[in-house]
Amino acid sequence: MARLILSLDGSVLAEYNMNKERYTIGRLPDNDIRIDNPAVSGHHSLIINILNDSFLEDLNSTNGTYVNGKLIKKHALQHGDVVTVGHHQLRFVEDDDAHQDEFEKTMVIQPSARPLEKLRAAAQPDTTSTTQSRRALGTGPPALRKAKLQVLSGAFAGRELELTKALTTLGRPGVQVAAITRRSEGYFIVHVDSDSSNNPPLVNGAPIGEQARKLADNDVIQLAGVKMGFFEG
Repeated sequence: MARLILSLDGSVLAEYNMNKERYTIGRLPDNDIRIDNPAVSGHHSLIINILNDSFLEDLNSTNGTYVNGKLIKKHALQHGDVVTVGHHQLRFVEDDDAHQDEFEKTMVIQPSARPLEKLRAAAQPDTTSTTQSRRALGTGPPALRKAKLQVLSGAFAGRELELTKALTTLGRPGVQVAAITRRSEGYFIVHVDSDSSNNPPLVNGAPIGEQARKLADNDVIQLAGVKMGFFEG
């Protein structure tokens, strides 16, 4: 559930759970969130909640409504946004699990939506040389370090996704799709599908190519209009 945390000069004054469809913000007593201050209009702003999304609208207020320091008329609220009304701030906070799920629903492709045949062919690891080398050295597979993706751009900037599955498919069907596979020798990204053969996903600004590419710590992946950082450890 989303919340609004009202503060003034760094001191928290109140907290509101966003469990209704509409919330009005203003100076008059009939507002859902009343801010009794001359810098706030009688009916200053409106928040409308539709399913998991919250939309902020300025109601032609005298002093305007700001989000993260920018004057807005309408704005789709994101986790961490700071709304300024007069001299007061309202911080929009989403439950960590909720906004993580929202990112996964948007970018992580479920098995039923994957182009499976192409995925199987592209993600098949070539383990022959690795296995032979280990037999010669008499060693077992090294422990695989944990890894995650962190979103670097767009509405989900700052969100993280732990790469705990053997195969994680990312992107948007019909636009760009790639998969990250966990293998004993590391994490590999493969290009699965694009809306055009000239539109492959990028790693550090270069196309992935036809073969699986091994990811290194701090690599930047650009996929379906979103930049993501790959981090190990």
